[in-house]
Amino acid sequence: MDGNGRWAKKRLLPRIAGHKKGLEALQKIIKSAITYNISTVTLYAFSTENWNRPSEEINGLMNLFSESINSETGKLIENNISVLVLGDITIFTKELQIKIKSLVKKTSKNTGLKLNIALNYGARAEILMAVNKATKKKSGVLLEKDLTDNLYTKNMPDVDLLIRTGGQRRLSNFLLWQIAYSELYFIDTLWPDFSEKDFVNALYFFQNTERKFGNLKVDK
Repeated sequence: MDGNGRWAKKRLLPRIAGHKKGLEALQKIIKSAITYNISTVTLYAFSTENWNRPSEEINGLMNLFSESINSETGKLIENNISVLVLGDITIFTKELQIKIKSLVKKTSKNTGLKLNIALNYGARAEILMAVNKATKKKSGVLLEKDLTDNLYTKNMPDVDLLIRTGGQRRLSNFLLWQIAYSELYFIDTLWPDFSEKDFVNALYFFQNTERKFGNLKVDK
């Protein structure tokens, strides 16, 4: 969800205003995902590298995360959405950790859209964590399953479609293991302006992509 800061800068607003506007865009896209029967959506909300941003922006984001949990938990439950957080949340304040764990627990029995939120997440750190866990459990040669069983995304299918807004054409340490065969969709639109139409265009792109997985042809 790239482009919140640039959206705010264009309007001579503080960066946190862009993040708040981005939250509005997110709410619309989640509704669209439900409409189009998407089973799982994973959001890159805060990376391990984002700690390098100005403290004012970081504090604003932490407050926005906390306020969003307060305001959105009821709506998530009402819409049968389950939430899972990917990443190491132990670095957050105790209060925010408690809120995150409570959100995950309260929505855990929901059977609709699975909403993964990547917080203090980095793919390299995740892979290293998985390797360390796997080697403690098993001696000898590791298999792919040994690694996948120790990722944050254990028991989840690999990513089918990755959408990146904001005009950048890079992966930025996001789910590097899980996107090995993903279709990549890049769009110049800044995240706060990303609309349902943009989302549908991304789905249309995916629907019309012939996925081969190394073979000559695979039926959809």
